[in-house]
Amino acid sequence: MTIKRQKQAKKTINFYKHNFSFREPFQILIDGTFCQAALKNKIQIKEQMPKYLMGEVQLCTTNCALKELESLKDLYGAKLILQRYQVRNCKHFKNPVSASECLLSMLEGTNPHHYFVATQDQEVTAGLKKIPGVPLLYIIFNTIVLDKPSPCSVNHVQAVALGEMVTPAQQQSINSLKEVQGIGQDGERRGKKRKRKISNPNPLSCLKKKKKQPPTQPLKTEGEKKKRNRQRKRSKPEGGEGPSLKPPPNP
Repeated sequence: MTIKRQKQAKKTINFYKHNFSFREPFQILIDGTFCQAALKNKIQIKEQMPKYLMGEVQLCTTNCALKELESLKDLYGAKLILQRYQVRNCKHFKNPVSASECLLSMLEGTNPHHYFVATQDQEVTAGLKKIPGVPLLYIIFNTIVLDKPSPCSVNHVQAVALGEMVTPAQQQSINSLKEVQGIGQDGERRGKKRKRKISNPNPLSCLKKKKKQPPTQPLKTEGEKKKRNRQRKRSKPEGGEGPSLKPPPNP
């Protein structure tokens, strides 16, 4: 019976590894109901969980699960067990909620952190089966059992195979490629904003403008001065016209 249970667990783990990118160390999110069942059935969670899942594990819980056990005095032993595990940050640090509500909120609808969930709470179990890619652990007859993949997980894998849906890992890679190519969520390409370079002004434009001077007259040469001096002003004689400038006729 133990060998058969190990084979079934290995098959289920491979399903989540190949289809939902689960990797070691497996993160096991545990609540108080699971610890109480383990205490009652004398199960050493820290020792038996790695053997059953055939790999390294990290046992963790939330602050809300611890707060819930503190209010229940009958579950003091379960509280001591749960306190030994790592506490993951949840959204209800200031205002704690019930452990069932907190565990479901940690999965964020797609289980991006690849949590295994260990619980005996029927309300949590029903909610987990509606989320694809969530391995469920519980205790039956003094034994830890890994539940078979839910119909929601199987349908999701079939839809991915037919090309109707993408896995969370594929969606993440698509988003990263879009960021590299500069494409937004609406599918439009967004160009990179060019930084405006601050250039220094042209040094020639900074010079003061010169005042325009009137054109200078060319200097007169000495020859032109002499010619002007040679011209004489002839005055008319008194009492009549001046002598004729024509030469006398030849005799």
